Amino acid sequence: MPKAFGPEALALGPFRMRIGIDVGGTKIEGIALASGGAERARQRVATPRGDYDGTVSAIVDVVKALEHDIGERATVGVGIPGTMSRAAGLVKNANSVWLIGRPLLNDLEHRLGRPVRIANDANCFALSEATDGAAAGAGVVFGVILGTGTGAGIVFGGRVIVGPNAIAGEWGHNPLPWPSADEWPGPPCYCGRTGCIETFLSGPGVARAYAEYAGIQLPAEEIVARADRGDAAAEAVLAQYEQRMARGLAGVINILDPDVIVVGGGLSNIARLYDTVPELWTPFVFSDSVATRLVKAKYGDASGVRGAAWLWEEEQV
Repeated sequence: MPKAFGPEALALGPFRMRIGIDVGGTKIEGIALASGGAERARQRVATPRGDYDGTVSAIVDVVKALEHDIGERATVGVGIPGTMSRAAGLVKNANSVWLIGRPLLNDLEHRLGRPVRIANDANCFALSEATDGAAAGAGVVFGVILGTGTGAGIVFGGRVIVGPNAIAGEWGHNPLPWPSADEWPGPPCYCGRTGCIETFLSGPGVARAYAEYAGIQLPAEEIVARADRGDAAAEAVLAQYEQRMARGLAGVINILDPDVIVVGGGLSNIARLYDTVPELWTPFVFSDSVATRLVKAKYGDASGVRGAAWLWEEEQV
């Protein structure tokens, strides 16, 4: 596990419990876990959108409330919709834009009086599922969140891979592999490029595809429901989605060769993906057979906050 950014000289432990904080765009959720992963307490507050100082205070308040509930201090890990720049020690690439360029780790460590670990929320998701979730015991895990965006994280031997640029697992901002003529150059992405995987496999990507077929703008969950009811346009969109997802994940298998790919986010609830996509990715994988498993997350929306708690190894608690 990489060391947290910031001073490690602050008071640490000994602690028996872990606290994980998941900083989302609308809510900040916290959880306290015992050493075996049993949940001991949970807290949730609204995210002070656009207010950096308010967000820091909200995180600190959630930690204090959890420690009041469990009656002791604990290690603290935080998942954010971005990452910490190794070069600058500041938040970068955050969907919660009011965090960008801010010394979140430093501020939290000084407010809480102990070292804090911060990781991308997709990394926390992957770590949770690799530790005691749907991919528990697997050597190499690729965790994918399919929702408003497409995040991903890599866990090797129980540890998150971050990389020297803190961007390991940024799957969604690579081009969709093997694009067809009508997929190239692809839709514009907020990152400034076109044809990113995220523009095809996110919820908004599904909505855009359905609008192109049917001329109606609907949310992804309604499109999935319509497919279940036999809507021809919705079925065509889901079949197209499965094929694109298969190509996107085949590229990951060709590079990383993971034991398990675990899927979370709202689109992970499409049950047919887990049978169909592995059948479709086979022609694109550079192997005579594919043993990689595609599974749904065990902890669902709770994986991010649990993974933040697991940012501290057993020997450090």
